[in-house]
Amino acid sequence: MPARTPNSTFKIELLDKKRHDRAAFSCGVPALDAYLQRQAAQDVEKHAAVVYVALYTALSEPPVIAGYYTLSQFSIDFVLLPDELARRLPRCPVVPATLLGRLAVAAAFHGRGLGETLLFDALHRSLLQSAHIASAGVMVDAKDRGAAAFYAKYGFTPTPDADQRLFLPMKTIEHMFAD
Repeated sequence: MPARTPNSTFKIELLDKKRHDRAAFSCGVPALDAYLQRQAAQDVEKHAAVVYVALYTALSEPPVIAGYYTLSQFSIDFVLLPDELARRLPRCPVVPATLLGRLAVAAAFHGRGLGETLLFDALHRSLLQSAHIASAGVMVDAKDRGAAAFYAKYGFTPTPDADQRLFLPMKTIEHMFAD
């Protein structure tokens, strides 16, 4: 699903350790850089996470990773869900969800809307997958208050146990893509 921003095109695809140069990725957060450079391919091989990369291609240059995100299956204790969601779900000890584990944009691409593009791509893929493997919503553990504010802009709400753990119900995601 290509995403267009002014003067450039980003193509989002699955990470391929043989084709994608991860070594040069730098978003300004050492833990997120190190994850993509050293751990992401192992997580894919072990089926711990699926990693999607946004590739930027300039004329006559090889593509560079402009950003990435990870998705994996997750479960959350029913009592830790926001009240408005908990009321709509069966009372089970744990609720299936999709974890948006990491999302990062390379520093050279900050301010171009790529973070939003990656988020919407992740939400759309999560929605499509929820038709095959149940998921009540998407969970994210924001790395800091700024990241939490970014997710809150799109309807994510904090869980009762942590301000930086946020949840977006699948019903909300359905409405986002209902056109």
